[in-house]
Amino acid sequence: MSAIFAIYALLVDRLERADWLVPTLARLLFAAVLLVYFLNSGLTKLGDGISGLWTPSVGAYAQIFPRVLEAAGYDTDALSIFHKLVVVAGTWAEFILPVLIVLGLLTRLAALGMIGFVVIQSLTDIYGHSATDALGAWFDRFPDAIILDQRSLWVFLLVVLVIKGAGPLSFDRALTPKKG
Repeated sequence: MSAIFAIYALLVDRLERADWLVPTLARLLFAAVLLVYFLNSGLTKLGDGISGLWTPSVGAYAQIFPRVLEAAGYDTDALSIFHKLVVVAGTWAEFILPVLIVLGLLTRLAALGMIGFVVIQSLTDIYGHSATDALGAWFDRFPDAIILDQRSLWVFLLVVLVIKGAGPLSFDRALTPKKG
């Protein structure tokens, strides 16, 4: 029996020394599962031409402030500067933060920003779009709820990056001065 525990201890020791693996796989998984999702979502918010970078589409306002836009008669000019700044910042965030995470540049900060983004996205879905059917429940037998099940896993993946950083294959590591 002690031979089994010795093998187990050896494997655990090797896994603990492979600390680089978790953040590297977290970034790879983020790229595989969420990168294209967020980039495509950002594309739906851009207005026409190059000026679309700072003049988002009506759809962007409908996604981020659905009730406010409806109350304004779908006239984006009737919205405040606050609404416009939030929509522009949110649109840019959908491009910038995921790319930073995949590149491993300012990873912890980008992952924190993405956590905030996912929380706001979820709250907007629940309260702005009345998507309570997508909320789901934890500890039920169905793992397919969009908000509580899927997005909590997204947030966990991002928390790993906040805690562990980007790993060795990253711009963060390349730009960090060597210790000692």
